[in-house]
Amino acid sequence: MTNTKYTEDHEWATLDDGIVTVGITDFAQDQLGDIVFIELPRIGQAMNQGDEGAIIESVKAAGDVKCPVGGEVAAVNESLVDSPEQVNKDPMGDGWFYKVRASDLSEWEQLMSKEAYETFVAQSN
Repeated sequence: MTNTKYTEDHEWATLDDGIVTVGITDFAQDQLGDIVFIELPRIGQAMNQGDEGAIIESVKAAGDVKCPVGGEVAAVNESLVDSPEQVNKDPMGDGWFYKVRASDLSEWEQLMSKEAYETFVAQSN
């Protein structure tokens, strides 16, 4: 994926024409195990950077998918509600959670590159 950045909470984000698509990394889904429930945000919901955007429950734990940039929810991946296992199968593709119309692209610049994220993961193990 080009134009993808990462957070310390193991979310990935891609930027395309001011819209940021948000999901969790392969590392995160692997740590969570089989995902069994997902609650998505509402379209039109305003969020600040770091706000809880979606809720995930797995066989091991519950967690949230934080918003990497502030903005308004533009789309949600409704298919995850009935098929949360998509996140385990394709976390960086079909397993995306929601899209945000970014309100401040300077927040995008604060996110980690792929190389920085890989170093972060290696150091936290």
